[in-house]
Amino acid sequence: MPSNPTTILGVDPGFADAGYAVITKGGKGISVLTYGNIKTSARQAHEKRLLKLYRETEALISRYRPELVAIEKLFFHKNVKTALDVAHARGVILLAAATSRVPLLELTPLQVKQTITGYGRADKKQIQKALQMTLGLSAIPRPDDAADALAIALTSAYYHHSLCRQRKS
Repeated sequence: MPSNPTTILGVDPGFADAGYAVITKGGKGISVLTYGNIKTSARQAHEKRLLKLYRETEALISRYRPELVAIEKLFFHKNVKTALDVAHARGVILLAAATSRVPLLELTPLQVKQTITGYGRADKKQIQKALQMTLGLSAIPRPDDAADALAIALTSAYYHHSLCRQRKS
């Protein structure tokens, strides 16, 4: 009896641009449902921008009903202000997943790069080309934040499958 497909929301957290991607993994492989980014305006107050990220993430969860949300772990940036803004954005995205009671998988950039390309120092172009080939996309996924979210979602599909197999053993 075939299992139901698993829907996964991948998120590349950002303050000005947060990438998202929704994929399904089932008996016929992996399908891309949608990907894009959530933009916030620098002209808006900090809290309004965070509210927009929260609401739009919540709307994606409500619309696609993922069984898993995958998000990139924060790594330290040289620019502390940027790191703090991204940390705040990541926090509201985590809150949206938590309030929706969707399980969460956090991935490091290294895990994503190694899974998608087999090389931990792959650049964005290498990752995007690998995504295009792996997922059978007609073009390289753009913008960069959305492509990163797609890579996070795809990596989590492989990790999720592996975790589920380990639990059944």
